[in-house]
Amino acid sequence: MSKLYPHGRYNIPTKHFSGVLMGVERLPGIHARSLVRGLSIFLLLALVFVGGCVGDAVIPTGAGIFHYHIQEDRQDLEKMIRRLYAKNPKYQPSRVMRYKRIAQIFHGRPLLDKYAHMPSNEVLSAAFAPDTSTSSEPDRVFLLGLGMMKSIREAYGVGHKQIMITALQVPLVRLQRLYRNFNQVNWRLKTYRDKQGRLLFLTNAKGADGYLNMGYEVIMTAILTRIQDDIYLRGGLPGKYIFDMSTMFVSIIL
Repeated sequence: MSKLYPHGRYNIPTKHFSGVLMGVERLPGIHARSLVRGLSIFLLLALVFVGGCVGDAVIPTGAGIFHYHIQEDRQDLEKMIRRLYAKNPKYQPSRVMRYKRIAQIFHGRPLLDKYAHMPSNEVLSAAFAPDTSTSSEPDRVFLLGLGMMKSIREAYGVGHKQIMITALQVPLVRLQRLYRNFNQVNWRLKTYRDKQGRLLFLTNAKGADGYLNMGYEVIMTAILTRIQDDIYLRGGLPGKYIFDMSTMFVSIIL
């Protein structure tokens, strides 16, 4: 046993291997050395495997980080859409319909209208489209929330029974396009106006004491920061894809 582990560095009980080692000692020299070398390699690989399993249990994988970020994004987006409905009731006066729309966007309630199979970039474009109809305006808050959630699902490949095992399953270019489109959303929320010159979406609110509630800004900043982190995790650089205010929403799915 001292020939195999002269310093006892692996601290493995020897009694379980005594029979094997006695057999090894009876073999001719060259065969004994080959068998000992094979056993050593096997034990080393076993130690590496056990160590790797422990490491995976303690250190989150890339896929685990992505799943966590998706969950955080969903929660933040739902919070933002609820606030936008409260600030922009004209887009959906019925509270019952608001709850239904929120359930369709975030909680898997069936969506049966034309937007169900429309790609995210087209839904986002519809949320900010100029109103040319004589009837009431579309539910822009619903379209915004649906377009943003669709964007996240398209970028990460989740929501359609896909299983993410590794971060490498998420194409880097999709994350970069998601980041670009959400920057576009952030800018349009601050600048796009209707025919009367009013902002399409009322976001930040000022109280009677003059305090400006920037909750919307905080939410968008948190979402964009998580997307940036995921781009870095995939080996990309968000800075290479500088936001251009003149661009339209791009397709995330190639």
